[in-house]
Amino acid sequence: MGDAFFYHLTRNPVETTLATLLERSRAAGMRVLVRGRDAERMNWLDEKLWLGPEDAFLAHGLSGGPHDADQPILLTTADGNPNGANCLMVIDGAEVSAEEVQAADRVCILFDGHDEGAVGIARTQWKGLTDAGCAAKYWSEESGRWEMKAQHPKG
Repeated sequence: MGDAFFYHLTRNPVETTLATLLERSRAAGMRVLVRGRDAERMNWLDEKLWLGPEDAFLAHGLSGGPHDADQPILLTTADGNPNGANCLMVIDGAEVSAEEVQAADRVCILFDGHDEGAVGIARTQWKGLTDAGCAAKYWSEESGRWEMKAQHPKG
């Protein structure tokens, strides 16, 4: 059973933090599914990842292609896990279930701390997942470095 890691973004945009988390997850041998809510936004993110530095290239693809199952990082707006990911990263308030948290090694929920709607969705997700028995950790970059501010159950 994995943990849900909530990342409260206040200093860096989602594409910067996501790229860092993707790089670390891949270095740890994880397969990753990145779920968003909007296909255009996922296309934009796909472009951003392709245009990153060559020495930090992250092999990935957009869902809906013939090789979804082979992608080490798959960007999608759909439910399911077509690439057999053991790490799920959720952006832009996309949904994640307690069952997905329990089945994954790790779930990362990234949200824009400058968007009250996004903060509200993250609070609702925290409550829903922790009420369902999922372990969760809340990370903030407000101080200039990532710090864990809360966890459930309290450790």
